Amino acid sequence: MTRGLRRRTVLGAGLGGVALLGVGCAPPDRTSVVVATGGPQGVYRRLGEAMAELWRIDPGVPTGVLGSEGSVDNVGMLVSGRARVAFCAADVAVDGAVDGARPRHPLQALARVHDDAIHIVVPAESPIRRLADLAGRRVSVGARNSGVLVVAPRLLSSVGLTAERDMRAVMLGLDESAAAFARGEIDAFFWSGGVPTAGVERLAATRPVRLLDLGEETVRLRTRYPVYDVTTVPAGTYGLVDPVSVASVRNVLLVTGDMAPDLAESLTRALLEGREALAVADPAGRSIDPRSAIGTQPVALHPGAVAAYRAVKGL
Repeated sequence: MTRGLRRRTVLGAGLGGVALLGVGCAPPDRTSVVVATGGPQGVYRRLGEAMAELWRIDPGVPTGVLGSEGSVDNVGMLVSGRARVAFCAADVAVDGAVDGARPRHPLQALARVHDDAIHIVVPAESPIRRLADLAGRRVSVGARNSGVLVVAPRLLSSVGLTAERDMRAVMLGLDESAAAFARGEIDAFFWSGGVPTAGVERLAATRPVRLLDLGEETVRLRTRYPVYDVTTVPAGTYGLVDPVSVASVRNVLLVTGDMAPDLAESLTRALLEGREALAVADPAGRSIDPRSAIGTQPVALHPGAVAAYRAVKGL
């Protein structure tokens, strides 16, 4: 068991170890748009780079991309002003205030992007069949400042487990988890990402894997955290023989409420009008259309984004 296992609070998240791509290391000025994304192999990074390029051309805003450990890191960078836009899982966005502290300006959304599926990856031949079977196992529960480390304890609690007490838990990101898994150093790992996630696909190509079915646990999870839903990972994904029910959570593009409405409108319209380019960057980009992108609940839309949807949809 990892000593002192706990995620860093959202508002206390800093920039430790984060790489800045596409801009200098100075804080962005008011007219630039720096996007907080994720790890190098994740959907956040691929879509974020495509969005930055889109915004650089139309509406012609200086842009850059920040790498991070995930949603918790991203909210910290957004609140600190190091980023103007941040990818974030909706459960983390809702949990944007911790220990009674709140950001100076409300967290609002430009768009709903893809939905994440909560993966619990085990070897295909593993005797681990249910979430409760993780007791006593070596398990990666997500990187320290990721959204994975928010949902993993919630799922484990649905079967009466905690990472600290009931398993030998480590905090690793996707790439590190996959590498440790391939070396036989861990028995399972949690991941929250689009389907398919490239990093899991690469792992499955070298070592057969399974995903744990979380249908029953997700039903229990939703009674306490309605932000989650149930989705299906189709048979054939990662070489799966049968479809698997797992928990899912929406991802949103977050900004703070002090972003100028005309900038928020321009950024949102560029996304909606450039979604074909986003889909080329990653299949998850196909979900960014007016019918689905407007569904950021329970995170409120920025007024500028509302104006963009009204213009595009004729509302």
